[in-house]
Order: sequence, then structure tokens, then C-alpha cells
Amino acid sequence: MKLDINGKPIEVAVPDDTPLLWVIRDEAGLTGTKFGCGRALCGACTVHVDGEARRSCVISAGEVAGKKITTVEGLADNGMLSALQQAWVDENVPQCGYCQSGQLMSATALLAKKRAPTDAEIDAVMSANICRCGTYPRIRAAIRRAVTTMVTK
Repeated sequence: MKLDINGKPIEVAVPDDTPLLWVIRDEAGLTGTKFGCGRALCGACTVHVDGEARRSCVISAGEVAGKKITTVEGLADNGMLSALQQAWVDENVPQCGYCQSGQLMSATALLAKKRAPTDAEIDAVMSANICRCGTYPRIRAAIRRAVTTMVTK
């Protein structure tokens, strides 16, 4: 089947019911998307499918054939970090870093829908992604910083 991952066509020979997570990691070689729970509960595997944040561990490759898939590797533009990725660095968000790809994907989807979310809106979306290190205050600060950066550009 043919997939569009980060704007690049990729052809894979996998069964239709193969989880997208494993196609991204094993077939496309993009290891930023992480396996956490395998049940769509933790958010480590979050990617965008046609702009919507989705858990790639429970989506089959067959479901997304012909759709636009974006992974954390696809957020940067020509090697330049997105405003959100730069804010993540500036706010020193990651500790262990395992959940950060999923966190960034969820935050990016949030900002695509709501340019200036409230703290309550940020918390509602981001609490669906588990961070065992507890960096939620830094995540909120990074999202606020990215909003400020995007407004001034």
C-alpha cells in the first residue's frame, strides 16, 4: 500500500491490519513516534492523520492509506524547528523525553484548532497524554510561549 508520511510517498508491503505505529517505526524508519501502552491510553504514539491527532498504536495502516500522516519528524520545516518545538527547548520541557513526541503532536493539533488556548483548554487536551515525569507546567508554559511567538511573527 502507499502512504503519505511527512509529505513523502512511501510504499510498504504489510498486512492492512498492521498498526500504523509499527509501519512508521519499522518500515519508514521514523523512530520519534513511541510505543507506550498499545491501547491508545498514554499518547506516546500520537501522530496526525489529515491534521487530527490520532493514536497510531490502534490505527491500522489500511485505514490511513491515501491520507496525510505527519509524525514528530514532520513538524520541522527545512530543518527549522516549529515555534512550538523551539518553545519546548526554551522552556526545557523534556526530562526523560519518552512522551515528548506525542505531547508535541497533541499540542500542535491544539494550536492548529485554537490559536490562543486558555490554560483550561491546554490542560484538557494535554492531560490525555501521560507524562510520568510530571512536566505539565512546563508543557503549558511552552504552549503559551509558542502562541506568543506565533502572534509576533
